[in-house]
Amino acid sequence: MAAAPQPTPGSTAAGVYVYGVVRAGHRVPPGRTGVGEPPGRVGTLPAGELAAVVGDAPDRLRAKRRDLLAHQDLALALAADGPVLPMRFGMVAPDEESVRRQLLSSQEDCLAALRRVEGRVEMNVKAIPAQGDLESLVREDPEVGRARAAARGAPGYEASVRLGEAVARGLARRAAAVASGVVTELSALAEARVAGPEVPGCVLNASFLLPRSATGRFGEAVGRLAARHGTRVELRLTGPLPCYSFVEGAWAS
Repeated sequence: MAAAPQPTPGSTAAGVYVYGVVRAGHRVPPGRTGVGEPPGRVGTLPAGELAAVVGDAPDRLRAKRRDLLAHQDLALALAADGPVLPMRFGMVAPDEESVRRQLLSSQEDCLAALRRVEGRVEMNVKAIPAQGDLESLVREDPEVGRARAAARGAPGYEASVRLGEAVARGLARRAAAVASGVVTELSALAEARVAGPEVPGCVLNASFLLPRSATGRFGEAVGRLAARHGTRVELRLTGPLPCYSFVEGAWAS
């Protein structure tokens, strides 16, 4: 079992960066590196039946694209060889001993979470209002119809602003109504679903847990729904992802 990499003399390491939690004996794939410039070494830090995948935390860590991708790619590579509880980007512990203590105190919760996500991935779906078919929106949405009538009856800057605001709200309402049905259909294909944080401009941000083998079927379903409702809502699918949304709480901070 690989030990956690140790800071070298003169290192700018600012603690222990934690990539995720795995079962003891789960090795880091050869050649994998982590965040930092140059990319940091990665190893495992065992405690009981678990091990943390860790590396040196670089000084002045920032959410740069290279580091975000390095973090996520490592989590996906680890999951190819067994379940992993991925940490969110930027999880830094003060030292190795604090990581060991956390592993030991969270053994049962982490082991249960590892069983839950074994062989599974996360797929994320976001929905944003489509900008097309405004004529149907005017017919269907009373607020938008009133605002357009007012703008035509008394044209001007303020009337145009009010009309634009009414249209934006109407598009969001229409998209949200469609997204509710989308969630219902996709949930039938998944083992679990959680709502993600609000995203500006989105009426839906949901993550779905499903077997790795079901990702193709899930993607096809999203494609069919996108085609069916394309004039009202735009669907954006991201994944497969590490199961970030389904392990929160197992590793208590």
